[in-house]
Amino acid sequence: MLAVPVLVTLTDRVEARLVYLFGVGCTLAAHLFFGWFAEGFWSAFVLRALAGIGWAGTYMTGLKLLADQVDAKMMSRAVAGHAASIGVSGALSFSCASLLAGPFGWQSAFVAAGASAGAAWLMVALGAPRRTRTARPAAIAPRLFDFGPVLRNRSAMAYAMAYCIHTLEMNALRGWGVAFLGYVAASTGAGDPLMGPSFVLTALGLIGTAASVLGNEAAIRLGRRRLIAAAMLGSVVIGGSIGFVGSLSYGIAAGLLLVYGFVVWLDSSSLTAGSAGTADPARRGATLAVHSSLGYAGGCVGPLLIGFTLDLAGGMSRAAWGLAFLGVAALMLAALAAFWAIRPRELEGDRGGGK
Repeated sequence: MLAVPVLVTLTDRVEARLVYLFGVGCTLAAHLFFGWFAEGFWSAFVLRALAGIGWAGTYMTGLKLLADQVDAKMMSRAVAGHAASIGVSGALSFSCASLLAGPFGWQSAFVAAGASAGAAWLMVALGAPRRTRTARPAAIAPRLFDFGPVLRNRSAMAYAMAYCIHTLEMNALRGWGVAFLGYVAASTGAGDPLMGPSFVLTALGLIGTAASVLGNEAAIRLGRRRLIAAAMLGSVVIGGSIGFVGSLSYGIAAGLLLVYGFVVWLDSSSLTAGSAGTADPARRGATLAVHSSLGYAGGCVGPLLIGFTLDLAGGMSRAAWGLAFLGVAALMLAALAAFWAIRPRELEGDRGGGK
């Protein structure tokens, strides 16, 4: 989160491809060294921090690298494809880690992750086009790390603020979904269900990826504001009830969790595309830095909100889970009200684009 404003903003002045390669290099080193040398808290802490810097230098930086190569009408589909690739690989990473850790030890999962990062580094170094357009004259180039114009861009900030609460909700669901299903299985005597908690969360990741792509296509055809508002309203309804209703039965909990995941991910690409597409092209890196920083901040708070609520309510119970998810739903309702009040611009190519 701390590295994002620096690395992503630099792409407004430095070739995005170079910043991306730096980020992938950090990821490669962090995973390989973790698998080979991590032993004890501090070595693990430093290497996971390095992996965090690597993620900061690749996710939104990769999106900026991609956005600079497509026209405005293709922007949202490019963003959706970018998000889908991350969603699929993230879901598969759990299965790959499990397959490797059994016969070869947990270290092998990190070594394999480092090797895949090395493959990504080579692909971008050899295949990504270099920036060829003429640089902006220094007299009119925006000041580096000047976030004032970004914060005054009402449309981009509306999408970014909604993305903050979206990521809060998404990480709360991802971080506590297995624990919630485990609680329901234990409290209802479900035993060993056919669809265990880990299986449900893996399916949720894949369903979420498909939802993100489908949501972006729906945003193009129906209007971005309308799709995002519908997804946020759906999150409020399901999130506000899942803790109370899902606790009654493991099957109900698993089904609601999958539906909830679909709704949560439905506007993921649409929000990021909205922020990137309504940004000043000269400040797109800074805009995505703010967008991503708000997302990471929300992602940090979401799991803590669930945990603190469970603690304050006396531990895991039907009422505690209901209140925990209800708190997330209340924040989403506030975000929906703010988003609808600001009414950010649609993107070129959307229904009603530019209005």
